[in-house]
Amino acid sequence: MKIVFLEADALGKDIDISPLKQFGELIVYPDYRPDKTLERIKDAEILIVNKTPIGEKELQAAKNLKLICVAATGYNNIDIAATLKYNVVATNVKGYSTESVAQHVFAHLLAVMNKVFEYQQEVKNWPNSNTFTIITHTIEELRGKTMGIIGYGNIGKRVAQLAQAFKMRVLIAKRPGVKYNDNFRVDLETVLKHSDVLSIHTPLTEQTKNLITLRELKMMKPSAILINTARGGIVNEQDLYTALKQKIISFAIVDVLTQEPPPEDHIFYELDNILLTPHIAWTSRQARQTLLNGIIENIQKFLQGKIDEIRLTR
Repeated sequence: MKIVFLEADALGKDIDISPLKQFGELIVYPDYRPDKTLERIKDAEILIVNKTPIGEKELQAAKNLKLICVAATGYNNIDIAATLKYNVVATNVKGYSTESVAQHVFAHLLAVMNKVFEYQQEVKNWPNSNTFTIITHTIEELRGKTMGIIGYGNIGKRVAQLAQAFKMRVLIAKRPGVKYNDNFRVDLETVLKHSDVLSIHTPLTEQTKNLITLRELKMMKPSAILINTARGGIVNEQDLYTALKQKIISFAIVDVLTQEPPPEDHIFYELDNILLTPHIAWTSRQARQTLLNGIIENIQKFLQGKIDEIRLTR
């Protein structure tokens, strides 16, 4: 089998991918080069991708392709209808980053609430203080505040558990247009109005694209914090910029953007009330190793003919 691994550096250089060689010839391309995709995949039988778009054009070029392994949970970059048309099995890995993303949410939320970055600078003035401490920035406790969560899969549930450990009130949002068989979710408008912190964990689909626009942001408290560790397109970036610039909400913690990497002049770089990180919430060493293990398991199941256990469906 010829295995082609695109954008392999996204898995990190500290993860050993050599176990993939047990399945055949492994060809590794470290970077994302859209102009080179067709050439790189033309002989692949197994293709491992992360964010590289795979659609009709790519599948036509890869005439030997049998299996696509998405090195992620989200697979919005894969044209599933086209894979079915060309009889290519596509699969992803679920649940590998739950602890990593949940930890990221609270690491950054606590840094904001505890004014870690502000006091890191303030400590330089400590020798000149008239008292044993410096209180120039207000620290707030999470206890008693409301955490709103959009998307209640593995990650959303873990974030809810951690929020409850901090004695926060948790509200789980209904997505507009989705019918639920439970009675614990509340409508999105209620969640927006009552949340002190809003954390997004839903996949990017046609239904969730631009789920949060200026209209929704204006429903939130002026003191609210928005956290997006899901996908960039779920929150309209221009509208979030406006909301932060005009202090419609107080702060945003953003790990994902519509275009990654972003342009050098991205509007978020102008803001001082945003904590922006380069899509790293999922990247704990343990999560990335679990991801690789999941890819290996999917290849094994494919070769064993257990296609129904791994095939993506929509």
